Amino acid sequence: MSDEIEDTKESPLVESLLPTTNEDEMKQLMKELDREQAYREHKCWRQSITVLVSIAFCIFQLYATLTARIPAQIVRASHLAFVQFLAFLLFPATKKMPKNTLPLYDVLLAFIGSGCWIYYIINFREIVNRAGSYTPPDIVIGIIGILILFESCRRIVGLPIMIIAGGFILYAFIGKYLPGFLNHRGYRLSRVVSHLYYTTEGIMGTPIGACSTFIFLFILFGAFLEKTGIGQFFIDACNSIAGGASGGPAKVAVLSSALLGTVSGSSVSNTVGSGSFTIPMMKKLGYKGEFAGAVEAAASTGGQLMPPIMGAAAFLMAESVGVPYLTVVKAAVIPALLYFSGIFITVHLEAHKLGLKGLPKEEIPKFLPLFLSRGYMILPLVVIIYFLCSGKTATYSALMGIVSIIVIAIAVSFVDIGKGKRPRFNYNDLVEVLCAAARGIISVAIACGMAGIIIGVVTLTGLGLKLGAGLVALAHGKLFVTLILTMISSIILGMGAPTTANYLITSTITAGAIVKCVYGAGTPNPEQLLPAHMFAFYFGIIADVTPPVALAAIAGAAIAKAKPMRTAVNATKLAVGAFIVPYMFIYNPQMLMIGADTLSILGITVTALLGMFAISAGLEGYAFAHTGFFNNAAISVKVKTAFSVIERLCFIAAGLCCIDPNPKTDIFGLGMLIVLVAFQIFRKRKN
Repeated sequence: MSDEIEDTKESPLVESLLPTTNEDEMKQLMKELDREQAYREHKCWRQSITVLVSIAFCIFQLYATLTARIPAQIVRASHLAFVQFLAFLLFPATKKMPKNTLPLYDVLLAFIGSGCWIYYIINFREIVNRAGSYTPPDIVIGIIGILILFESCRRIVGLPIMIIAGGFILYAFIGKYLPGFLNHRGYRLSRVVSHLYYTTEGIMGTPIGACSTFIFLFILFGAFLEKTGIGQFFIDACNSIAGGASGGPAKVAVLSSALLGTVSGSSVSNTVGSGSFTIPMMKKLGYKGEFAGAVEAAASTGGQLMPPIMGAAAFLMAESVGVPYLTVVKAAVIPALLYFSGIFITVHLEAHKLGLKGLPKEEIPKFLPLFLSRGYMILPLVVIIYFLCSGKTATYSALMGIVSIIVIAIAVSFVDIGKGKRPRFNYNDLVEVLCAAARGIISVAIACGMAGIIIGVVTLTGLGLKLGAGLVALAHGKLFVTLILTMISSIILGMGAPTTANYLITSTITAGAIVKCVYGAGTPNPEQLLPAHMFAFYFGIIADVTPPVALAAIAGAAIAKAKPMRTAVNATKLAVGAFIVPYMFIYNPQMLMIGADTLSILGITVTALLGMFAISAGLEGYAFAHTGFFNNAAISVKVKTAFSVIERLCFIAAGLCCIDPNPKTDIFGLGMLIVLVAFQIFRKRKN
């Protein structure tokens, strides 16, 4: 399948559309913006060791999942041992260090870090039989293991989560000196270390449990999909569907980025992967660089929100809340639809406002020949969706998806051999897939381990209930204020922590407060917990396009050769749906298909889509004509501007009323929208 990708890259049409980008530049950009991509590229014996360990890691994970004979604690400890070993082999101490060398201290850290978990594996029975009685060697090994986990976090995940986890550990020791609701009796070093390192309440808790099972399988599935060249197929298919429409390349960016979210869980990777193709096309058509980069960044960031295969945090959400992954997928459908509809509508209105056309017909691939030649690539996604909808577990569905890819790859390779061609999928491709999967899980596992430390301290000290109560008290029991505080903390955390860690920290601290505000002293069922967790999930993701950090927007700006902050502001405007929809589903969970019938869901979807159209029109200042009731009248510019602002605010107000799943607000919003649209159409015809 690598030949197919190479053929696409060598296309003269594609080369003509990429005047400012090449593969080396894209790799360098990803290494600068995405910590996960700043790994060493070993040669000779170092490469062989890395490859062998990565293959062994993947084989162990598949064996553990397929047989289910290994105790969960052993699987989690083994998972961490492999992760720690590969972390120090692949990631240098700083980004600026050479990527072609392996210092002796990193070799030592790799062996010591993995050795601490191997110690647990070897002594597992003895530790369990001692029933909470830990020896001095146990505590020393635990301290070393935790410190090395912190160092790997600093290198790969970043300082924010490391500082937060360190603060929580410090809190476990000094809590007895703190006033008010933060006070607790305090704990000794041995108690804290044993709780965090040796129990399933700490590092080896629920996050690592999910990471070492179905999250790993979905990352392996994504690595296989990426190798098949499905990313380019998505871009070509979307190009054939929307490329000829008004503002076609921007619409291609929105559609392809939504689909590429099934392959990559990184906003930056999605932006660079599809943006290297779509952003130059948008600029060539007439979009400004800041807008082109923003479209790709906003759409790529939303890839993690798009069912059926969402970001790793979605799998952790299912595990944390205690619902099947399919429930999370169903809950995400309407919000994701609104998010991408908002971006799609905005680029459509921008194209009409600027008078932009689509691509020439000769530059657009034909859909039917494309689908007949490469349509088989989507079959693994169909397989996963089928098994998820059939009620199978996420683990089983991922395994079946992987099996289907392997079967298709073998079949396609045999067809190539029969035609006398080189097989598109061979042994080297398989090795690359396994290495990519092993490398891809490292940052997720380390983030889960660090989140486990935070959760461990919370359970040890009872801080979760105290923080929830403290947050509610700070908000004076007001749900809206609690949501605002949660949103701000999620966005701030997301500026320096990956989505997985951000979600785990924020949901641990704030989800309880939101639930308490909504349900009071009652005990909600798992589905009723979902809106609060989804709220934290959304704002953790959207931090990638929110200034001042906005890594996805910076990646889009670099490709577009545009100003980063202007691009980030445009991306935030395009992603407005992600700032509005979470508030709506907190106040009315029917938007997440919780306790709603088919007719209600249909009504909510239609009115919410009309609401997104109205909000997009208000932000763009254009629906069917430029906003401003008296644009052509002989009045001053200031008065014209004032009327334009008033009309835009009316559109936004109408949109918010339509999105709110309430019959009264829907009727008011629709009535207001009809009047505004009728006036715009009348004014356009008159002009």
